[in-house]
Amino acid sequence: MTRVPVQPPRPSGERAPLRALRPQLLVAAVVAAGAVVVAFRDPNEPGHYPGCPFLAMTGYYCPGCGATRLVHALTHGDAGTAFGFNPLLFLLLPVFAYMYLRWTYLASRGLPMRSLLFRPVIAYGFVGVLAVYWIVRNLPFGHALAP
Repeated sequence: MTRVPVQPPRPSGERAPLRALRPQLLVAAVVAAGAVVVAFRDPNEPGHYPGCPFLAMTGYYCPGCGATRLVHALTHGDAGTAFGFNPLLFLLLPVFAYMYLRWTYLASRGLPMRSLLFRPVIAYGFVGVLAVYWIVRNLPFGHALAP
């Protein structure tokens, strides 16, 4: 078995080659393209996007229901409406932005992505919060969480 040599981290003054940041650039391009499409094609009008398959099959909201309308509202500067469509996703957007920026910064330095957020207790806690959100938004007293 041959071992692949691990490159040491770059000195802080040396820049990473552009190809090292390809995954980050691809993610940024896909997110930007999706936001532009949703900004110009209103998901509140029928026929522009497919509906949620979980909602169609069960009649219950999934944790992602309202995400497309949230993005549409955010691209039009309406944060209050965006929050109403999917409060959990709205509150997680800064976390996702932080993780993306940290990933990009570390990749530019040639360092691996290690984060407190990837520890098992945090990951299981997130799955638990997601499950509770999923259930509560479908209960009568949780109607404020429904899109």
